[in-house]
Amino acid sequence: MMKRFTRRQFLGATAAAVALPAMARASEAAITLRAETRVIEVNGRAASMLQIGRPDGSWGVHRVARQRFRVNLENHLNEPTLVHWHGLTPPYEQDGVPGISQPALAPGGVYSYDFPLETPGTYWMHSHVGLQEQRLMAAPLIVHDPADAGLDEQEVVVMLHDFSFRDPDEILAGLRGGMGHGDMAMDGTMTMDGTMDHSTMPMDSEMASGEMASGEMAMDEDMAMDLNDVEYDAYLANDRTLDDPEVVRVEPGGRVRLRIINGATSTNFFIGLHGLEGDVVAADGLPVTPVRAHHYPIAMAQRLDIRVNLPAGQGAYMVYAHREGDTARTGIVLATAGAKVEKQSSRAMHAAPTLDLGLEQQLSALRPLTPRPAERHYQVALTGGMAAYDWGINGVAYGHHTPLEVSLGERVELSLVNKTMMAHPMHMHGVPFQVVAINGRRFAGAMRDTVLVPARGGRVTVAFDATNPGEWAMHCHNLYHMASGMMTTLRYS
Repeated sequence: MMKRFTRRQFLGATAAAVALPAMARASEAAITLRAETRVIEVNGRAASMLQIGRPDGSWGVHRVARQRFRVNLENHLNEPTLVHWHGLTPPYEQDGVPGISQPALAPGGVYSYDFPLETPGTYWMHSHVGLQEQRLMAAPLIVHDPADAGLDEQEVVVMLHDFSFRDPDEILAGLRGGMGHGDMAMDGTMTMDGTMDHSTMPMDSEMASGEMASGEMAMDEDMAMDLNDVEYDAYLANDRTLDDPEVVRVEPGGRVRLRIINGATSTNFFIGLHGLEGDVVAADGLPVTPVRAHHYPIAMAQRLDIRVNLPAGQGAYMVYAHREGDTARTGIVLATAGAKVEKQSSRAMHAAPTLDLGLEQQLSALRPLTPRPAERHYQVALTGGMAAYDWGINGVAYGHHTPLEVSLGERVELSLVNKTMMAHPMHMHGVPFQVVAINGRRFAGAMRDTVLVPARGGRVTVAFDATNPGEWAMHCHNLYHMASGMMTTLRYS
């Protein structure tokens, strides 16, 4: 793929320890971001894509928490656009969602944003206009904690994408015409060796005993579970395939903090660390009690911070993202200065399994919500299907929806119930939520902004405090599902 030093400088020498004191001095100054076109090379072919760029040609944003986020967004495209600051909690008028927070930015226009950055973490920014996100209009947005200035660890940002040479409108038209259906898993969950595990179908306790919980959809075990809507031409990590992966130089025996962002529009991944082990230390930018794992499921729009201690000797270590239900993969390589980097295949020997909530059930927030009863409860049904490609929430498409009303200061619980044959990564704007139950089992889980709700009756309950007045989008972060209606709003009354 075509290389751009400034982009690699952002991603690879964030791979060096960040100079937080210098960054803090500059963090209050306004920066300019440009919505513009760019040309990249994928699999030997040039493609015209979009980007959120900087005037100096660099990519992405680093800021420091507890200062202000001052940005001038310029539209250098010949079409309207708008950028959503995914995971941040601005006033709702600055959230970057057309038709809800502000109008789309016309060609040649400028919007100025100015709001406090309260919480450090791994975030990102992406277009919320049409299908521009599929055209790679997205970038990392990292908010550093001043308390981390003395940490002896190297940061590496990895942003994942699914890539197609086709126009996204053509992809969506094909899906609506029944032509874009991707892979399918039958009767259960695929394991790492490609076999099927019937035991992992999500069930409430009532379902396990043979009785359906109130509001659940009865599902025949012979019904198919849809996995991937779209067959892509490539999968990218920092804009590159495994045919020419980014190689980040690391120190023997050093410590690395991987900030992994799933910016794919229609693809879930498993993250794997070849020859390494790591601890998940943050989910969606917010700290969790460290959890050691070998494979790390990451749904669309989610982020995982994984802390890795490298062996003392020389070596090269692949950090790969393996597409759910498929052998396709992408990734980067961590390598010491003297290590030989072997050529990697973009295909694994076995298909990855279906994402489940096994890791989610192990995560617990370091800064959870204060325990208190919820004053308001909603059951939110995720509805629709692949046949007509008519996704919705509570049986209706966005535009015909009734906003979910909340009041300032309330503790609110949403029970997300999946009545479809496809999992949905549900994202809520405005405030983070805590995962408090999975399939009826209560626990104090991670603070997040996006959670995967498994197919065929999966139920995830989240809680949040209504502290940011306005009207906020809540939607599936599969771009084609959202564009086909799986979106609603939360409105403060």
